[in-house]
Amino acid sequence: MGLVRSRAAALLGGVALALVAQQAAQAQNVNATNITLLERLVIGAGAPKVAINTPQAVTVLNQADIDDRQATIVKDMLTTVPGVSMLGSEQILGQAFNIRGIGITENTADAARIVVNVDGVPKFNEQYRMGSFFSDPELYKQVEVLRGPASSTLYGSGAIGGVINFVTKDASDFIQDGKTGALRLKTTYDSNGNGTLASGVWAHTVNETFDILAAGNWRRANEFTYGNDTVAEGTDFTALSGLIKGTARFGDNDEQVLRLSYQRWNSDEEDAPYVQTQISPALNTNAAFGLTDRKVSDDTVVLSYENPASDNPWLDLNVQLAYSNTSNDQSGATSTLPRTMPSTWILDDTNYIYRTYQLKADNTVEWMGDNFENYFTFGLQASHQDRLAERTSTARPRLLSHPEGIENKLGLFAQNEFIWDDRLTIITGVRADFSHISPDAAITGARPVDNQGYSPKLAALYEFNDNFGIFGSIARTERLPTIDELYSASSLAGAGMSMNLRKESAINYEAGFTVSAYDLLASGDQASVKTTGFYNDLYDFIASSNSASSPGYPTGVQYANVDRARIYGVEVEGAYNSDMFFANAAYTATWGYDNNTNRPLRTIPAQRLVLSAGMRLPEYNLEFGARAKFVADSENSIAATSGSAVVPGKGYQSYDVFTSWKPDHGVFEGTQLQASIENIFNASFRDNLSNSDSKGRTFKLTLSKQFDY
Repeated sequence: MGLVRSRAAALLGGVALALVAQQAAQAQNVNATNITLLERLVIGAGAPKVAINTPQAVTVLNQADIDDRQATIVKDMLTTVPGVSMLGSEQILGQAFNIRGIGITENTADAARIVVNVDGVPKFNEQYRMGSFFSDPELYKQVEVLRGPASSTLYGSGAIGGVINFVTKDASDFIQDGKTGALRLKTTYDSNGNGTLASGVWAHTVNETFDILAAGNWRRANEFTYGNDTVAEGTDFTALSGLIKGTARFGDNDEQVLRLSYQRWNSDEEDAPYVQTQISPALNTNAAFGLTDRKVSDDTVVLSYENPASDNPWLDLNVQLAYSNTSNDQSGATSTLPRTMPSTWILDDTNYIYRTYQLKADNTVEWMGDNFENYFTFGLQASHQDRLAERTSTARPRLLSHPEGIENKLGLFAQNEFIWDDRLTIITGVRADFSHISPDAAITGARPVDNQGYSPKLAALYEFNDNFGIFGSIARTERLPTIDELYSASSLAGAGMSMNLRKESAINYEAGFTVSAYDLLASGDQASVKTTGFYNDLYDFIASSNSASSPGYPTGVQYANVDRARIYGVEVEGAYNSDMFFANAAYTATWGYDNNTNRPLRTIPAQRLVLSAGMRLPEYNLEFGARAKFVADSENSIAATSGSAVVPGKGYQSYDVFTSWKPDHGVFEGTQLQASIENIFNASFRDNLSNSDSKGRTFKLTLSKQFDY
């Protein structure tokens, strides 16, 4: 696989150089009508700008991408995003995120190192052998992935890996011009596990200034099979999700917006595997931990106000009040492990809850000159979070298993973006976060902890012409210890000994270049490439004592600071789009080492190249293509049988084909038919960061129809 990855890097680099060579000597008539992946608008990095002109590695998935993936779980949406890996398993409750080697599943607070937002509301879940995010892909119209700690300025100190922003659907996404409303029905069949989806969206214009959306999804599936045709026990599920959103517009030109939304996700399973992050037969975790009855729900309520004030350069205001509640109520565990050990008390009947209230406000001041633009954004983010573990048994020492507590946080941030002559962009920013954590009164010996974290950054991009640009950045961030890290212990001897944890810090350097070309093979076509190299120094990394590489942990301490680690790599994203053809490429290479031992970090994803290409027949409204994923051998893998040893990971290849038919006139107008075959050769493999073997060959068929009125 070493030859594969060296050729892949050479190929993508050669494409970029070829584009420059072809068009550097002539001025371009930029008339492309086929927007590539890198030309999509980014709204989460400051002033709106297209991805290729953002001095940060960022990928935007739109509604068409989400639909094309025919995604069953969130993992399915992100398979083609460079630098991003989904951890855990194929189970709906067993997924977690990894960005640039930051992220692991087993309660190591990685949900704090990667900020995950739904409509601007942070979603956080940290529980042993459970995933960190519970939701359905059908609820969203856009996903933004901002890689690296530069995003900490706007989203919170500690975003060492980066930020993932999920944006829910709006009524305006469905209501056509001149129409009052729309009803969209959708169903999907998945052959591997006989999975089905029934989905409906109703969008209605109440009057000229108010519209409403209601969406509901029902998913179910039986147990699927691996690539070797064995059954993945315990992977059957049933889940419900829904969204209600009302949007009112008022003021001059109706540009002020007041929006209220409620989103819910719910699953109720009996005799489900206790372990959701590991389902491979070789790991055999279900035999030890057994089954449990589990009810999981996730609620998000958002009230937001937007006032762009187009005639007032001093005002572009956004205010948001939000409530989030994630609950996992589990009971009746069948595990035969002795309940006398503190490590098995997690099997007790318990309702694990994260309940969060948030206020966020920001304002942007614009200053325009003859040859420059300046956008200064400042704001605050305040939150109150309750972490609860409502147990049936009151005899357990609450310190030792999912400790309860309250965290109050205040973040103050400012970011300035200066654009000169439409070529030079300079972004500076700083954020300060203050936290006060109060442990539950029942935790013997625990005391409140105050902390502060700071995140400055400097980024710049220079466009030499319409075809070529360079960019670079330096960002520093500090992540504050969480409730779980401060108050967890593996025995009574470790009680209170983690409360002096030092905050983590990371210094990240990035540099890269962008290439765009137009009218290459046909009028209106476009090609683009963005290459990013990064180097991240990590200090005082907080790790579980069960897996940390540094010796000297006191007896019973669950978390401690390790000295230092380094992670570096390169990401290449390329795209081509025309009326008849399209192609995308994403290459990721990441390395990471513990500086104390120089051993590979176990959280580093294998190098991979994802290629997709296809053809359109506009006269028939038909699109078809293929996708290939090439993954190299890796220095490391996550394996439950490895203990603290570093186990190499084995490379693999997988291939998909897909097609879509979407007529735009006649009796079938508003209909879309999609079909795909995933893992067409039924390959058996496992990602080096996954605790789940590959899903076998899968046929998917989706039919949707929109009725306008």
